[in-house]
Amino acid sequence: MKVAISLPDPVFYAAEQLASALNKPRSQLYAEAVAEYVGAHGARDITQRLNLVHAIQPSKIEPAMAAAQGRVLGDEAW
Repeated sequence: MKVAISLPDPVFYAAEQLASALNKPRSQLYAEAVAEYVGAHGARDITQRLNLVHAIQPSKIEPAMAAAQGRVLGDEAW
């Protein structure tokens, strides 16, 4: 499908340079970029849905298992 869009000049020129460096047509570069952006937002939507499910029905972890996970993960943030 053909689409007409407006881009700021710096973004356009950066995309042109990248397409050239990757030896890809401009339309392919834009299609891949939009697909990646949509995919990233889709993953965020899935995370929001999972958070909602767990808020309604919290998962139960045995205290010993939770303690073991805490020791393994330490201060690592999820």
